[in-house]
Amino acid sequence: MSDNINSADFPKSDEPNNSQGLILQRGGEELMLEKALYRFTIRLNKSFSRDQLSKMPWGVWRRSIPQAKLELYTVDPDQLEARMSQLRTDPNVDFVSHVYKLDNNPGTFVYLSDQITIQFATWVDNNKINTIANTFNLVQEQPVLGIPNTFVFLVSKQATQNPIKITNQLQTLPEVLAAEPNILIQQEPHYRPKDSLYPQQWYLNHASSSNQLITGSHISVEQAWDTTRGVRSVVVAVVDDSFDLHHPDFQGIGKIVAPRDLKDNDFLPLPGEKETSHGTACAGIALAEENGAGIVGVAPGCAMMPIRTTGFLDDRSIEDVFDWAVEKGASVISCSWGASAVYFPLSIRQKAAISRAATNGRKGKGCVIVFAAGNANRPINGTVNEQNWPKNIVQGNTNWLSGFAVHPDVITISASTSLNKKAAYSNWGDNVSVCAPSNNAPPGMWFQETGFVYTQPAIVSSLFGLGMLTTDQIGAAGYDAGNFTNNFGGTSSATPIVAGVAALVLSANPNLTAQQVKRILQDTADKIVDNNPDPQLGVRGGTYNSNGHSQWFGYGKVNAAKAVRLAQQMSVVAQITNKQTQVKNTQVVSIPDDDRQGIKSAIAINEAVKINDIQVTVNITHDFLGDLEVYLIAPTNQRILLQSRTLGRRTQLQNTYTVRSHPALKQLLSLPAQGRWQLQVIDYAAQDIGKLNNWELLIGYGN
Repeated sequence: MSDNINSADFPKSDEPNNSQGLILQRGGEELMLEKALYRFTIRLNKSFSRDQLSKMPWGVWRRSIPQAKLELYTVDPDQLEARMSQLRTDPNVDFVSHVYKLDNNPGTFVYLSDQITIQFATWVDNNKINTIANTFNLVQEQPVLGIPNTFVFLVSKQATQNPIKITNQLQTLPEVLAAEPNILIQQEPHYRPKDSLYPQQWYLNHASSSNQLITGSHISVEQAWDTTRGVRSVVVAVVDDSFDLHHPDFQGIGKIVAPRDLKDNDFLPLPGEKETSHGTACAGIALAEENGAGIVGVAPGCAMMPIRTTGFLDDRSIEDVFDWAVEKGASVISCSWGASAVYFPLSIRQKAAISRAATNGRKGKGCVIVFAAGNANRPINGTVNEQNWPKNIVQGNTNWLSGFAVHPDVITISASTSLNKKAAYSNWGDNVSVCAPSNNAPPGMWFQETGFVYTQPAIVSSLFGLGMLTTDQIGAAGYDAGNFTNNFGGTSSATPIVAGVAALVLSANPNLTAQQVKRILQDTADKIVDNNPDPQLGVRGGTYNSNGHSQWFGYGKVNAAKAVRLAQQMSVVAQITNKQTQVKNTQVVSIPDDDRQGIKSAIAINEAVKINDIQVTVNITHDFLGDLEVYLIAPTNQRILLQSRTLGRRTQLQNTYTVRSHPALKQLLSLPAQGRWQLQVIDYAAQDIGKLNNWELLIGYGN
């Protein structure tokens, strides 16, 4: 029988009773629940057939929930409490529970099992644990591996309260760091647009693999869309050559905001009659509207500010671009272009124009500015001995510099492929922030003298990877006939992906500064690795240094889901924390092998404040991280285990431990922050060695 219930089943609707709201402890957060009016579940202590379950006088049997051995029944709302009380005395029934709904999410039903997870403080011994368990009629079932002093308990039939009420009471005990009921929510696929060409947009989300496509080469945008698909108040300025504003995927109320044509000095940045429109393709990747047809952009709900450039990079042109974006309220500025020059430092005015936007935009929070690294397979800032270029346009030891990409206020984007490898053309260097998916193709660049030329030496091996499907000019104009092109690419297409993710981040938390958005994108990126040498120059740059940075991929491939999740968490923390102090210890310390004393690195906090929030960021390289435990030691000598020996063969640890991700840190809340804090790292096994590269302590406090 179906779990779906028709409104005619009962005289009253299944609207929850707001007066019966409860709090669900979940992942360090408190979620509001409401009781569903005519649903309840039971667990039986012997087997019954479907036919027997349907004939029981307990109500209307709806379905089994085998994961928790539950049976779902419905009754008239007026009979619910009496029927549940009756069943609690039935010898065939071990467990009876209400069914709940998540507040503001009425389509999601929450089913309770009889399990509770409790994380005790490290100083709580077995006798005290048993006393607490007996008080609440809990039976210890098993430990939780990898988390110290944490156990799963069963709620016995003798318990007088349900798991939600028990965990809320447990949460108030000083011995308990976290207590959660084990809940069941029916699995649902992540949000998936119905736009007809969306299945071809592998770079957004896919579950396929082939010789041209590897699992995990996308940006996990569907999970981000579960939180937000973007809001119109977040405006992405796409700065490019032109835009086909008549394209169906750019239509929608409030979609186009403050268009500007700096080339023709008007407000219709449309392409010329015989002009291919690079900007149309870039804008579609970031922002194409979700309308049931065509493609969908990374941030389909956000607004688009199309700015057509003059085609030149003089001071006035750059000032006009960024000043217009700031004046008209851009949140993100996406720039898939650079200079048609090998070496192009920015002028004072150009630097200042970008800095103004990055600091004064968004009413002082700063515009998020995203720039393409370039497609020549050359360093953003470095020297290459060049040979055999057409007409010797570039020859000998040549200094390369992209002034836009090295500006400290921008986010510089390189490109990875559908196989999670470096795109052959992608520029690289210390200034790359993150990478994003794109196509694969030979490297080249455009010069005024020669037009487009391939950089040398020519690549003789095959290049694998899928192209990027995006919007194109309507009809026969543009890259391909029709309204879309499936062969777009370059760092030009990687850049609007990141711009779209930045827009989702700001949709989830509009209070973030531009620098915070940059940090979020870098901290949540996926560490893809390419151990192969570059097919053109033979160099290697697809691994990460002690700071977690790769020459080819920056801090990794952008992950929309993780970025939006972190932005949302920071929003919650900001509600209770008005100020913060942040101190970093950058002294590199070798970790002694198989030494139970380990090493300690100190940070001094001078502010005489009480802790409202605490975050610890740790950067360690080690041959076998599974040998290590990492502790934070407070000025009171209280010792918190941050990282247990669960990392196995991993060699790079770059992680931030928060109150949400690591409830043990709750022990430090409301304590004085002032004093000497220490990070202790202990190696418990022989042979493998490593070092603590740096660590950072952030403490939030109120007024």
